[in-house]
Amino acid sequence: MNLQDISARAWNVLVDGEALPVTKSYEIEDPSTGRSLASIPDCSADDIDRAVQAAKTAQPDWAGLPPRQRAVTLRALAAHVKAHREELATLDAIDGGFTLEMMRRDIDGALELIDIFADMALELGGRTIPASENLHYTTHEPFGVVARIGAFNHPIFFALSKIAAPLMAGNAVILKAPDQAPLSSLRLAEIAAEVLPKNLLITISGRGSVAGRAIVRHPDIRRIGFIGSTETGRMIQRDAAEIGVKHISLELGGKNAQIVFADADIEKAAQGAVMGMNFTWTAGQSCGSTSRLLVHSSIAAELTARVCELVGDIKVGHPLDESTQMGPLVSEAQYRKSEQAISKATTEGARIVTGGGRPTTVGNSGWYIAPTVLVDVAPGSYIEQTEIFGPILSVIQFDSDEEALQIANGVEYGLTATVWSSNITRALTTANKVEAGYVVVNGGSRHYWGLPFGGVKSSGVGREESLEELLSYAEIKTTTVLLT
Repeated sequence: MNLQDISARAWNVLVDGEALPVTKSYEIEDPSTGRSLASIPDCSADDIDRAVQAAKTAQPDWAGLPPRQRAVTLRALAAHVKAHREELATLDAIDGGFTLEMMRRDIDGALELIDIFADMALELGGRTIPASENLHYTTHEPFGVVARIGAFNHPIFFALSKIAAPLMAGNAVILKAPDQAPLSSLRLAEIAAEVLPKNLLITISGRGSVAGRAIVRHPDIRRIGFIGSTETGRMIQRDAAEIGVKHISLELGGKNAQIVFADADIEKAAQGAVMGMNFTWTAGQSCGSTSRLLVHSSIAAELTARVCELVGDIKVGHPLDESTQMGPLVSEAQYRKSEQAISKATTEGARIVTGGGRPTTVGNSGWYIAPTVLVDVAPGSYIEQTEIFGPILSVIQFDSDEEALQIANGVEYGLTATVWSSNITRALTTANKVEAGYVVVNGGSRHYWGLPFGGVKSSGVGREESLEELLSYAEIKTTTVLLT
């Protein structure tokens, strides 16, 4: 699929196997040029209600299947999606600005997670509890219709991997496509309709302020999974609470620390810093990016110099060019936010040691910012405290273990952290004390499928990519059978 195909074709929301007659639309842009790319359905609250009612009708038969039979269908879905791997990766590259190779990897990761959740089918069996001489047992029951609201930074990964647990647990899913990069989610619904029962998965597109809010406030949706900003997560909690008691999991922002002690392997730590920032995956637009590099002052100069060398070698260019390692930011809003953050950082005393402006490898159009490293960043400064969601790495020096922890924990977020030291006692002590939900020792911040992923403090509620996610999409019922 190329630019002409995307612009020429009709993008629809499918309900009952047909295009939902949505009366409004909005334009999305090609972030590599800033020009209009396609017209997308802008669903209203009434459109949402029609989709929910259709999904509500489809769900009971699906829930009635044994879990292993649902797993067979999920594996069939994965196989069918795999045949469309290049098409879906290309859509994310074009409307998200992410490199083609990394979007292929996103699809591969999502397919692996579907397989993992299918493997967990028998974990939905409940347990017996010897509370008395009678029979006491628990069962896992689906919620019914659940909502998954994805983020723009991994569009097809979030769309595909985040429907796996809800479907495996027996729910129907309303999937909200990200405003800025909805194409792969809409196309996924078309592909999935060829495998899944009708209306079991319905992808909704539209502005978050209308379509997203209508999903959150719909009384028949009692379980919501959201990935996005902390501010939006709080809005979802407030909106949902006004309608009813809902189960909400939130995977939110991060201002994640990579703590490098003086006894660390400098070369590996430098590579980990660049990898952990996700420059070459999402242009730094990732909640899990280790955007604060905390370095012991005795090795700060050496480590920073090596990081700058690695960052300087990153080729920025068009996302469809196979040689490109980093594409543009997803929108003008994200571009301006990064631009303003760099300016504010220098005003507050930070120095740019590489990047900081428009790359020389691209023209004048599109939302490109060179991967940037800042030094002399002060704890408590704007750039040190605020999630920018862009390709900006801040280097902060410390002189003691206690100071490192104080800086690392001195933000409102607590999603990920990495700790680098050849002293295992120091490394594990720091890992235990750092306020983060997901910690890696002597490695870059990366996901290992099957491990619970999620944050503490303002970084979220709940855990994903694991058995914990699967069970969170089912409610526990306890039954007692009196035998005497």
